[in-house]
Amino acid sequence: MDFNGSSGGGSDHRQIEESKPLLGEMSATEGNKMGAAPCRRALLHCNGMRYKLLQEGDIQVCVIRHPRTFLSKILTSKFLRRWEPHHLTLADNSVASATPTGYMENSISYSAIEDVQLLSWENAPKYCLQLTIPGGTVLLQAANSYLRDQWFHSLQWKKKIYKYKKVLSNPGRWEVVLKEIRTLVDMALTSPLQDDSIHQAPLEIVSKLLSENNNLTTQDHESIIVAIAPLLENNHPPPDLCEFFCKHCRERPRSMVVIEVFTPVVQRILKHNMDFGKCPRLRLFTQEYILALNELNAGMEVVKKFIHSMHGPTGQCPHPRVLPNLVAVCLAAIYSCYEEFINSRDNSPSLKEIRNGCQQQCDRKPNLPLRLLHTSPDLVSQEATLTESRLKPVIVTSNEIHVEVERNNTANQKMTANVGNDSEPNLIDCLMVSPTCSTMSIELSTQADRILGCYVEILKMLSDYDDWRPALASLLQPIPFPKEALAHEKFTKELKYVIQRFAEDPRQEVHSCLLSVRAGKDGWFQLYSPGGVACDDDGELFASMVRVCNNVHILMGSCYKTKKFLLSLAENKLGPCMLLALRGNQTMVEILCLMLEYNIIDNNDTQLQIISTLESTDVGKRMYEQLCDRQRELKELQRKGGPTRLTLPSKSTDADLARLLSSGSFGNLENLSLAFTNVTSACAEHLIKLPSLKQLNLWSTQFGDAGLRLLSEHLTMLQVLNLCETPVTDAGLLALSSMKSLCSLNMNSTKLSADTYEDLKAKLPNLKEVDVRYTEAW
Repeated sequence: MDFNGSSGGGSDHRQIEESKPLLGEMSATEGNKMGAAPCRRALLHCNGMRYKLLQEGDIQVCVIRHPRTFLSKILTSKFLRRWEPHHLTLADNSVASATPTGYMENSISYSAIEDVQLLSWENAPKYCLQLTIPGGTVLLQAANSYLRDQWFHSLQWKKKIYKYKKVLSNPGRWEVVLKEIRTLVDMALTSPLQDDSIHQAPLEIVSKLLSENNNLTTQDHESIIVAIAPLLENNHPPPDLCEFFCKHCRERPRSMVVIEVFTPVVQRILKHNMDFGKCPRLRLFTQEYILALNELNAGMEVVKKFIHSMHGPTGQCPHPRVLPNLVAVCLAAIYSCYEEFINSRDNSPSLKEIRNGCQQQCDRKPNLPLRLLHTSPDLVSQEATLTESRLKPVIVTSNEIHVEVERNNTANQKMTANVGNDSEPNLIDCLMVSPTCSTMSIELSTQADRILGCYVEILKMLSDYDDWRPALASLLQPIPFPKEALAHEKFTKELKYVIQRFAEDPRQEVHSCLLSVRAGKDGWFQLYSPGGVACDDDGELFASMVRVCNNVHILMGSCYKTKKFLLSLAENKLGPCMLLALRGNQTMVEILCLMLEYNIIDNNDTQLQIISTLESTDVGKRMYEQLCDRQRELKELQRKGGPTRLTLPSKSTDADLARLLSSGSFGNLENLSLAFTNVTSACAEHLIKLPSLKQLNLWSTQFGDAGLRLLSEHLTMLQVLNLCETPVTDAGLLALSSMKSLCSLNMNSTKLSADTYEDLKAKLPNLKEVDVRYTEAW
């Protein structure tokens, strides 16, 4: 059979693509007779099959040149045809072979391919494609019909995309360009190919077109956005397209395109895993979209409805990535409000230098921390006369803020005591180390102030959702804001609502995030405590962080009522605590009583001052009297003695143990067995009042990590502890490392890990008997 691309006849219905509209669909029925032997062209209708876009693959190749003589016609017949195996690559511009020899010595450009057609013979099981090129035909033979169709659709796609890149790279009339864009979008939506690049390639073409043509009218902008909207439903816009969308949001925030087209795009961005570090323009587009919503008549009400739509109507948001992505957008937007000011301080001291009060003269011009002032006419006059005298302050001016840098040798001398400390200073310490730094007054521009207000309000909205609050608290625990924001009174005052929501939440995973993320780093608890840079309420928020709710200590599980926490308060916040207690704050009164009860304060004068503070109010006087009664009872218990061994009956509860210990004298109790009872961690409150206890058996009880942590702080003389078949985990077992007197420890059938076991062995030198059977460490 002869394949002659030049053979004609009135019955030839072959459709050459060059004669069609640029991206017109191929005819549903096509037929062709080439040469003498009959052949049948496959029907090109959508049969529901889906294919992956081919980039490369193995296929048989045969090239037939147009016969010009009778001999050449015989040589090109199908019986004498020679096939070559090739590994073809479908590049962006051409079809090339991995072994450029024989038929495929030269690559075939897509521009040279006039038509791509499917071929099949009636009497031979061959699955071929025909590529019509000038001067001949290229036949590609696949192993089966599916591969043939996959090659066909992939070649068609590559060829059409190549043509669109050429056509849209030199646009003429924009109405024609818009029509071509719509056709391109339709082609991508109806293609049987399934691949990320099928929808992404048209977006990249349009993105490049827009980046190279900046003189479009607003109507052209909206028409293009509406045309590509169907592709954006399942695909992220490319970076240049994001830039175009951002520009539209800024210039026409009230356009209906923002609501109708951009809303599903932003929703998709927020609902999917998104690395804004690699895709910063997607984050910027989301940021500008939210600001555009804020520009509508309803303002923040529209933003609130959008946030609610992202959360969903139920109590649990079904999309776990929405909150982290929203927080990332908020943090970046808030940082941008102070970015110009931050960048204008290239010569300002680092955090470490502010803390230490020293700098290298050769590296930095200013010698001391910065003082931020309100804009005033005097600053302008000082700036004008800067060159006249070096004794005058140096003024750095930006459109948002005025920064005055003063040289203060006295402050340098006072702060040189810390020069030897090489550790990076705390953020809060840097703001509090100098009076000038703690009295910052920052004036933002109108635009920056609008952005700040919008995104702080969004953080407030996020904190109102119960299911989002734990994750939000965790994301904000390592304070993610620049020190300029923390020194800005308006920002910290607005953010106070979020911290208040954390403090009021009874869940430990929420309120524990108010503390620092690790030792040596301050957290929100320190920032909003009396004396902190953000405290503007005389400690009311600080008191609410440790407030007793329904007679249950909110921070019991994390820090409250533990010696470590009380020691921290005594060292850093004793003065503010006493002041609040003097004003009748019940939480602070209880804290002072706990300090006395646990002997946190060693100085007698300080103890007397605390007692005087407690006796100055009715609530303090009552709690101090209760403390004295407990102390007298304890001393009486120790004086009377009592039994040395005690075993509670099985099925006893925490209430039974409390009644028993309150009914008699147990100052000499050394051995207590609670095995097979129903006691829990709550009984630890009573166990720590047994000063002589040396052996404790908690076998098969519900005693957990919280109780174990409390025992480890108070029963330091305990020698034998049985935790067999209790629900304790590594979190509680690690606390046992402070009980240096332990010589026998049973952790059989607990959730002990091998690492924790090794750590306990290293920190408990007197430990001789250990049972770790049926644990990971066994």
